[in-house]
Amino acid sequence: MKELKTFFCREEGMGTVEIILIIVVLVGLVVIFRKQLNDLVTRIFSQINADSSSILG
Repeated sequence: MKELKTFFCREEGMGTVEIILIIVVLVGLVVIFRKQLNDLVTRIFSQINADSSSILG
């Protein structure tokens, strides 16, 4: 019974640590590639605006 309790306690801790590490990595990637991501999003929305103007106009 004690081993089962230890197993469940350990699993919950690992899940939390994994989630925190994934968030840290994602935030780090966003910080590193912020300029490129901003340019990409700007180009995508510009293309959407151009396409919607051609459809409506």
